[in-house]
Amino acid sequence: MAEPDSSADARPRSGVVHVRHRHTERFTVVGNHLAQNRDLSLVAVGLAVHIQSLPDGAHVGIKELVKRWPESELRIARALRELEDAGYLVRERARSARGRVVTRTTFYEHPAERCRAVVGGLGARSAVTAPEEAPVVAAEPVSDSPHWGDAVAVLGSLRRRDQRLLLTAPDVERLAVDACAWLERGVGPGELARAVTALLPVGEIPRPAGLLAFRLRQGLPAELPAEPGGGTTDPMQNCEECDRGFRGPSPGCCGECREAAA
Repeated sequence: MAEPDSSADARPRSGVVHVRHRHTERFTVVGNHLAQNRDLSLVAVGLAVHIQSLPDGAHVGIKELVKRWPESELRIARALRELEDAGYLVRERARSARGRVVTRTTFYEHPAERCRAVVGGLGARSAVTAPEEAPVVAAEPVSDSPHWGDAVAVLGSLRRRDQRLLLTAPDVERLAVDACAWLERGVGPGELARAVTALLPVGEIPRPAGLLAFRLRQGLPAELPAEPGGGTTDPMQNCEECDRGFRGPSPGCCGECREAAA
């Protein structure tokens, strides 16, 4: 009697079947703590894998990532925040030699390495690089949005409307991305402040940043329709001279700088 072919039973009856390949060049090792992380969205996991595959010095700002991938700025920004909250990404504000505020980004392939780096720095020097000495992936502007300054100002001043809305500097930076989305849709700074502080709950607000994040994301107004007659509103541009925001059909200088140069 012939023995049954054991290889025929090796394939699962359903589900994925892997055809393995041993990579010898141009590959990235990704831990299952990231690839199978149920606390992260698929966009965040994919973005983390992409960042991990980049060389040191690569730019990973929102504008650069939007140019590379079809996701919107909002989805990219949310995915970056997910990676920050999970400990994979650290973005620290600093001032460049030219005085410009930039964000220095560090990507940790495993969040546990960040914890060990902190512990190692407290005692004897460990093999893990301390956070302040970690390789910097890039130094890019905090945001390319011309509304960034207004968004930060609105969020930082909310405690003047209600003392319970006291935010830390990192909270303001994270929330400013969502606040910029409001301003880019034609909502003024004052209107934005009134919208996120209307009908606040009674009593203590233990996590003001969480409350504001929910209101900013869930209450984002719809985009303004095209003007009657087929006209459209010029997009926001950054002045090449003073870096202030202005509306114009193409990049260049704002009206004041053009007049000063005339």
